[in-house]
Amino acid sequence: MKNFANEPLTDFTNSANKKAMETALELVRNYFGKTHPLWIEGSEKTSDQTFESTNPSEPKMVIGTFQKATKVHVDQAIESATRAFKTWKTVSPQDRAEYLFKAADLMRKRKHEFSAWMVYEVGKSWIEADADTAEAIDFMEFYGREMIRLSEVHPLVPIQGEKNELVYIPIGVGAIIPPWNFPLAICVGMTTAAMVTGNTVVLKPASDSPGIASHFVSLLHEVGVPKDIVQFVTGGGGDIGDHLVSHPKIRFISFTGSKDVGLRINEIAAKHQPGQKWIKRVVAEMGGKDAILVDETAHVEEAASGIVASAFGFQGQKCSACSRAIIHESVYDKLMELVLKKTRDINLGNPVDANVFLGPVINERARQKILDYIQIGKQEGKLLLGGNTLGEQGYFIEPTIIENIGPKNRIFQEEIFGPVLAVTKVKDFEEGLEAVNATEFGLTGALYSQDKTRREQAKQDFHVGNFYLNRKCTGAFVGVHPFGGFNMSGTDSKAGGRDYLLLFMQAKLISEKI
Repeated sequence: MKNFANEPLTDFTNSANKKAMETALELVRNYFGKTHPLWIEGSEKTSDQTFESTNPSEPKMVIGTFQKATKVHVDQAIESATRAFKTWKTVSPQDRAEYLFKAADLMRKRKHEFSAWMVYEVGKSWIEADADTAEAIDFMEFYGREMIRLSEVHPLVPIQGEKNELVYIPIGVGAIIPPWNFPLAICVGMTTAAMVTGNTVVLKPASDSPGIASHFVSLLHEVGVPKDIVQFVTGGGGDIGDHLVSHPKIRFISFTGSKDVGLRINEIAAKHQPGQKWIKRVVAEMGGKDAILVDETAHVEEAASGIVASAFGFQGQKCSACSRAIIHESVYDKLMELVLKKTRDINLGNPVDANVFLGPVINERARQKILDYIQIGKQEGKLLLGGNTLGEQGYFIEPTIIENIGPKNRIFQEEIFGPVLAVTKVKDFEEGLEAVNATEFGLTGALYSQDKTRREQAKQDFHVGNFYLNRKCTGAFVGVHPFGGFNMSGTDSKAGGRDYLLLFMQAKLISEKI
């Protein structure tokens, strides 16, 4: 087995690659409007009610029709997963890993098709969608290798007269609740981490991106994963989410999403249910209010590029997005001139076009929330750029920059999850670092500085799970940048890292007298 290496990103300036993506975009359109089933007890199921997934660039375009699962469906899925666990946990780690390697290989062959689905269903640009698919492939390749590593002999202190061994075993049935903003990568990562460690799961994707998850489940079936290992239910969190999380046979919950929902899941999971034999584990990544700090020694051009890419990539709909730029007063004017220029140069529109960088936000509810925050920002500070909707269809908002924002302002503190950047001027590095940490979140952040002493101080005091120096605060690679945050950003689970799979297992010590 080769050592893990990240999946290369696609160069769409290459004419052959561009043509391949265009072909994939045309191909997946042939599947629009299809009705997708639930997968429970190893077979397709339907519900009395359905809902549609639509294209945020063209909301009248129906991507697919999906079942609204009921609590009865959830109960059936959990019971089936409980039965399947009894046999799946006995499958060797090597064989479970092999399923992931086969799935990664097949996804690699259909890479552009999966990316095309994300262009249509969630409004990702070609580059963002390609990175999402590459990350999904990376998760499967990485976690497969990690499971094999964890199945090997673990060193213990020897003692005379005993033979001792430590083994990691799966824990049971898990609820997998991924987000819509990385609808393939995070869905794949959360699901396969639980699978490869010997658990069975009930996968409930976000209601804005069920199509992508459905295609992933079909891919698992195609490579031979038994169909009762991943139970697939779709529908609103308000309808079935609480029931899924509270069920006494659910052993763990793996969640990525908003702070409010994550806290609710944590609260529900902490309550013991009749018949429940364990304390449930919660693995949660809950968002951020990420900052890039720029001091007076920074390379201003590089800092400006990093801020714009981090703030407006995928319309700012990343938990790692830079939503706060904190800038030393002596470089403020020069830096902001560059930030404004680079932002004005952004191509906006329907991301089916290869040249588009910034597409729509995910839905009308999100658009209205973002517009409300822009109005708050205009009252708290000064609007420098953007702030308007675009076009007569689609959920488009201009990239927006608001300056004169202080640490107590709402758009400095609250997660907006859209293309809105709050800008704060500080008099020195110490004030800037204090502003960085003046939030309840702690996911990602970056410092641009050529001062070695300050960089070393920031390594200690910039309180985030993923800290970057002289580079943007988005774009974590599996195995390279294990990802997870502090405080209200979640449980710092470090997805894509060497300790992540341990969250889905428990250690058993076996001691034999000899």
